Amino acid sequence: MPPLATIGILSIGEMGMGIAKLLIAHNYRVVTNLEGRSVDTQARVKAASIDSLSSDTSLVTEADYIFSIVPPRDAVATAKRITSAFSSLSPPKSSPLYYLDLNAISPNTARSIATMIATETPTIKFLDGGIIGGAPSRKDASDQPTTTSSTPPTSHTWNRPSIPVSGPDPLSQAPISGPTLEALLNVKHISSEIGPASGLKMCFATTTKGFTALCIQAFTTASRLGVLDELKNEMSERIPGLYKASGGVVNMAPKAYRWVEEMKEIGRTHGVDGGFDYEGRDGDKGIFDAVAEVYRVVADETVLGEEKTERRKRGRTVDDVALAMGDGLAAKRKKAD
Repeated sequence: MPPLATIGILSIGEMGMGIAKLLIAHNYRVVTNLEGRSVDTQARVKAASIDSLSSDTSLVTEADYIFSIVPPRDAVATAKRITSAFSSLSPPKSSPLYYLDLNAISPNTARSIATMIATETPTIKFLDGGIIGGAPSRKDASDQPTTTSSTPPTSHTWNRPSIPVSGPDPLSQAPISGPTLEALLNVKHISSEIGPASGLKMCFATTTKGFTALCIQAFTTASRLGVLDELKNEMSERIPGLYKASGGVVNMAPKAYRWVEEMKEIGRTHGVDGGFDYEGRDGDKGIFDAVAEVYRVVADETVLGEEKTERRKRGRTVDDVALAMGDGLAAKRKKAD
């Protein structure tokens, strides 16, 4: 049996860690570069049996694939890091290196990264991608299907997000573990063009994170008016599906700082690729500039911005999110006055 691929992941946040654990559980080697990363991240990497390498040069030398899973604001800089490291190799790398940009970026940003890689390091095979859903995690025993097969269960024992990708070099044709890696990670190749996969991710996030921002505003204002309980009752009775989805407000606090730039990338998607270009019209900006500001306030103006996924204190209920937001907005207004 041929050896499995080595996967380099930048960086090891919540999603990166989930993907790393899924890969390691299926005997793939996962590597990363921890230079400049926090003590918490270093501890997570060590506990998960991820190999920490000393440099990007070591990363591109040892990895068959690089997964870029960073905050959207860092997507271009991360690609530049990898192209620079790859260009420095002497002698050049003999086996192909696949670079999967799985960041929440607009198709236009993805195309610019693809152009840069094609210009500076044309032997790197670039795939535009996105991650739709939560980080991979093992299913509870009660969720697993009953089977009488003698074959041990594999990927179906994990909750996995969907990973749409697009570009001229399908993962299924990659020479080192390509088809098995594609199946394990739930990768779906949707187009030979660069852009559609990022666009799909952006359109999906429009309906989820965009909705969450609306709920943050609705719940905060209702709380300040003293009608939050009544609002929740009306939603649960009349729009139960949306009310259930509104629970996303309690999970967003540790991620709000990442979502600021993601909302701007969503706006670029709708402007450049969708035709909804509001910029410059009587000073108006697009809807998602305002949505980005909601998450910026969460991250920079409230105690919710101090939250870490591993150590949640505030914002664990809708009521507390609304309270923290109200306090932060009141302090912001007082400072402005």
